[in-house]
Amino acid sequence: MTDTPLHLAVALDGAGWHPAAWRAAGARPGELLSAAYWAGLVAEAERGLLDYVTFEDALGLQSAALHRPDDRTDQVRGSLDAVLLAAHLAPLTTRIGLVPTTNVTHTEPFHVGIGIATLDHASAGRAGWRPQISSRAADARHFGRRPTPQLTDDDLTGPESIAARLSPLFAEGAEVVEAVRRLWDSWEDDAEIRDVATGRFLDRDKVHHIDFRGTNFSVKGPSITPRSPQGAPPVVSLAHASVPYRFAALSSDVVHLTPHDRAGASAVLAEVGAAVERTGRDVRDRPLLRFADLLVLLDEEPGAAARRRARLDESAGTGLASDAAIFTGTPGDLADLLLDWRDAGLDGFRLRPAVLPHDLTAITRGLVPELQRRGAFRTAYGATTLRGHLGLARPAGRYANTDAG
Repeated sequence: MTDTPLHLAVALDGAGWHPAAWRAAGARPGELLSAAYWAGLVAEAERGLLDYVTFEDALGLQSAALHRPDDRTDQVRGSLDAVLLAAHLAPLTTRIGLVPTTNVTHTEPFHVGIGIATLDHASAGRAGWRPQISSRAADARHFGRRPTPQLTDDDLTGPESIAARLSPLFAEGAEVVEAVRRLWDSWEDDAEIRDVATGRFLDRDKVHHIDFRGTNFSVKGPSITPRSPQGAPPVVSLAHASVPYRFAALSSDVVHLTPHDRAGASAVLAEVGAAVERTGRDVRDRPLLRFADLLVLLDEEPGAAARRRARLDESAGTGLASDAAIFTGTPGDLADLLLDWRDAGLDGFRLRPAVLPHDLTAITRGLVPELQRRGAFRTAYGATTLRGHLGLARPAGRYANTDAG
């Protein structure tokens, strides 16, 4: 019996995280833009009692290059809006958390704030939010308001150099998160009176201007959306280097990390801990959960996942590469790895299925039962909200009991 149950999430993206996933047996490339396809995937994730699913999003077509568009036609291109997709899936699910990605470099904080708050209402408290900066200068041309840094091939020498080049966008992103959190708090929990007898629907003294001023924007507030079931949906970020570690320490409730082995996990956790300490964040009041990302290919038969990966690589014309560690093997072997890495101090894992739905069902019907047999994962949902799944308390509104109007 293990001491602490794991948290598990899955990252859903197109046909899967292998570039050739759409060509695999069992893939459904003709359905990638259908609501039914995504509903089936999320239902399967909920069947596996996972904490949450994340949905990728971007302001440009997918690209094999981090810093610029490409003209490839042999990989999946085109996607649905992540927040709108999550909103569609909310009434089709009952327990699993829904965490869409939104760009915070070119999207107005007010619109992001009300969108995620609305998702939290629609899902009865199961929304999360993954803010993401824009790493491609070409994205700015969709808006025509301002340029953003153009990464060059020389910048791509490693995560630290990339993050350093984009550090002003991370700083701005932290301001966006703070503005959004204040918008979520701008309505007190009991601001809506809804008293037919007296004709009072709203207590206006409990709806507050936030008057936020950032480096590049300001937001007056209040939100148009009343405070949501979770008060503040959990904020989730992905971090590879010191600059995004600071962003996570300032702004996130969950951070996805990308170590490649247990020693790497220990080292990254130490860096994140140092970043948290430098910000002065009190983790007793505001815990920061640390998840490791892994891209996974799973099959019950030993060797089958490796053979499948080889076929996919052949279709792609190149070997699979990822910012995250790549695991190829059986669900039992993956369970061994997760529990070993967990002992380095991780709270959970976000798994990226290489091929959908194959590797998702291998997670829910192979890995999850294996972890349950070892006492390392829940056998039923014990909460109804995403914060509840993660063990995070519902925060008090910052403007409650103030005289500001």
